[in-house]
Amino acid sequence: MALDSIPAEHIGTLTASTNDVERPVVPRGPFGTKVVATVSSGTLIGPKINASIPDGVAAGDWLTILADGSFALDVRVSLRTDDGADIYVTYTGRGTPNEDGTASIRTAPRFETGDERYAWLNELFCVAIGSTTPDGVVYEIYSI
Repeated sequence: MALDSIPAEHIGTLTASTNDVERPVVPRGPFGTKVVATVSSGTLIGPKINASIPDGVAAGDWLTILADGSFALDVRVSLRTDDGADIYVTYTGRGTPNEDGTASIRTAPRFETGDERYAWLNELFCVAIGSTTPDGVVYEIYSI
């Protein structure tokens, strides 16, 4: 199978607001500049899922900004579906700055849930293609 023909299924669009909360910054550490971006709200909307980040639930991105301006992500988010299932999402990835001040992001989300209605998420291997926005980030998530 050719790499350009890997079958993919669209899982959904993940949006997260991160720009409305102050970000602690630890500059010029031995492994890069550390930034904690709190996720204040977000949603995952797709053909088989409709979920959001519950109010007051911790969610965030522990970024490492490298000398060339690129950055590494370390994200943890809890979601609750519109029918009450709790889902834990983690992902790492890489961001690259664009000339327009945004950044292109590539990640590999992993889903975990004990709810039988969404157990199918536990078996997925996903990739996400995204970018920064004025409010935070947006990703298109695919299972491959």
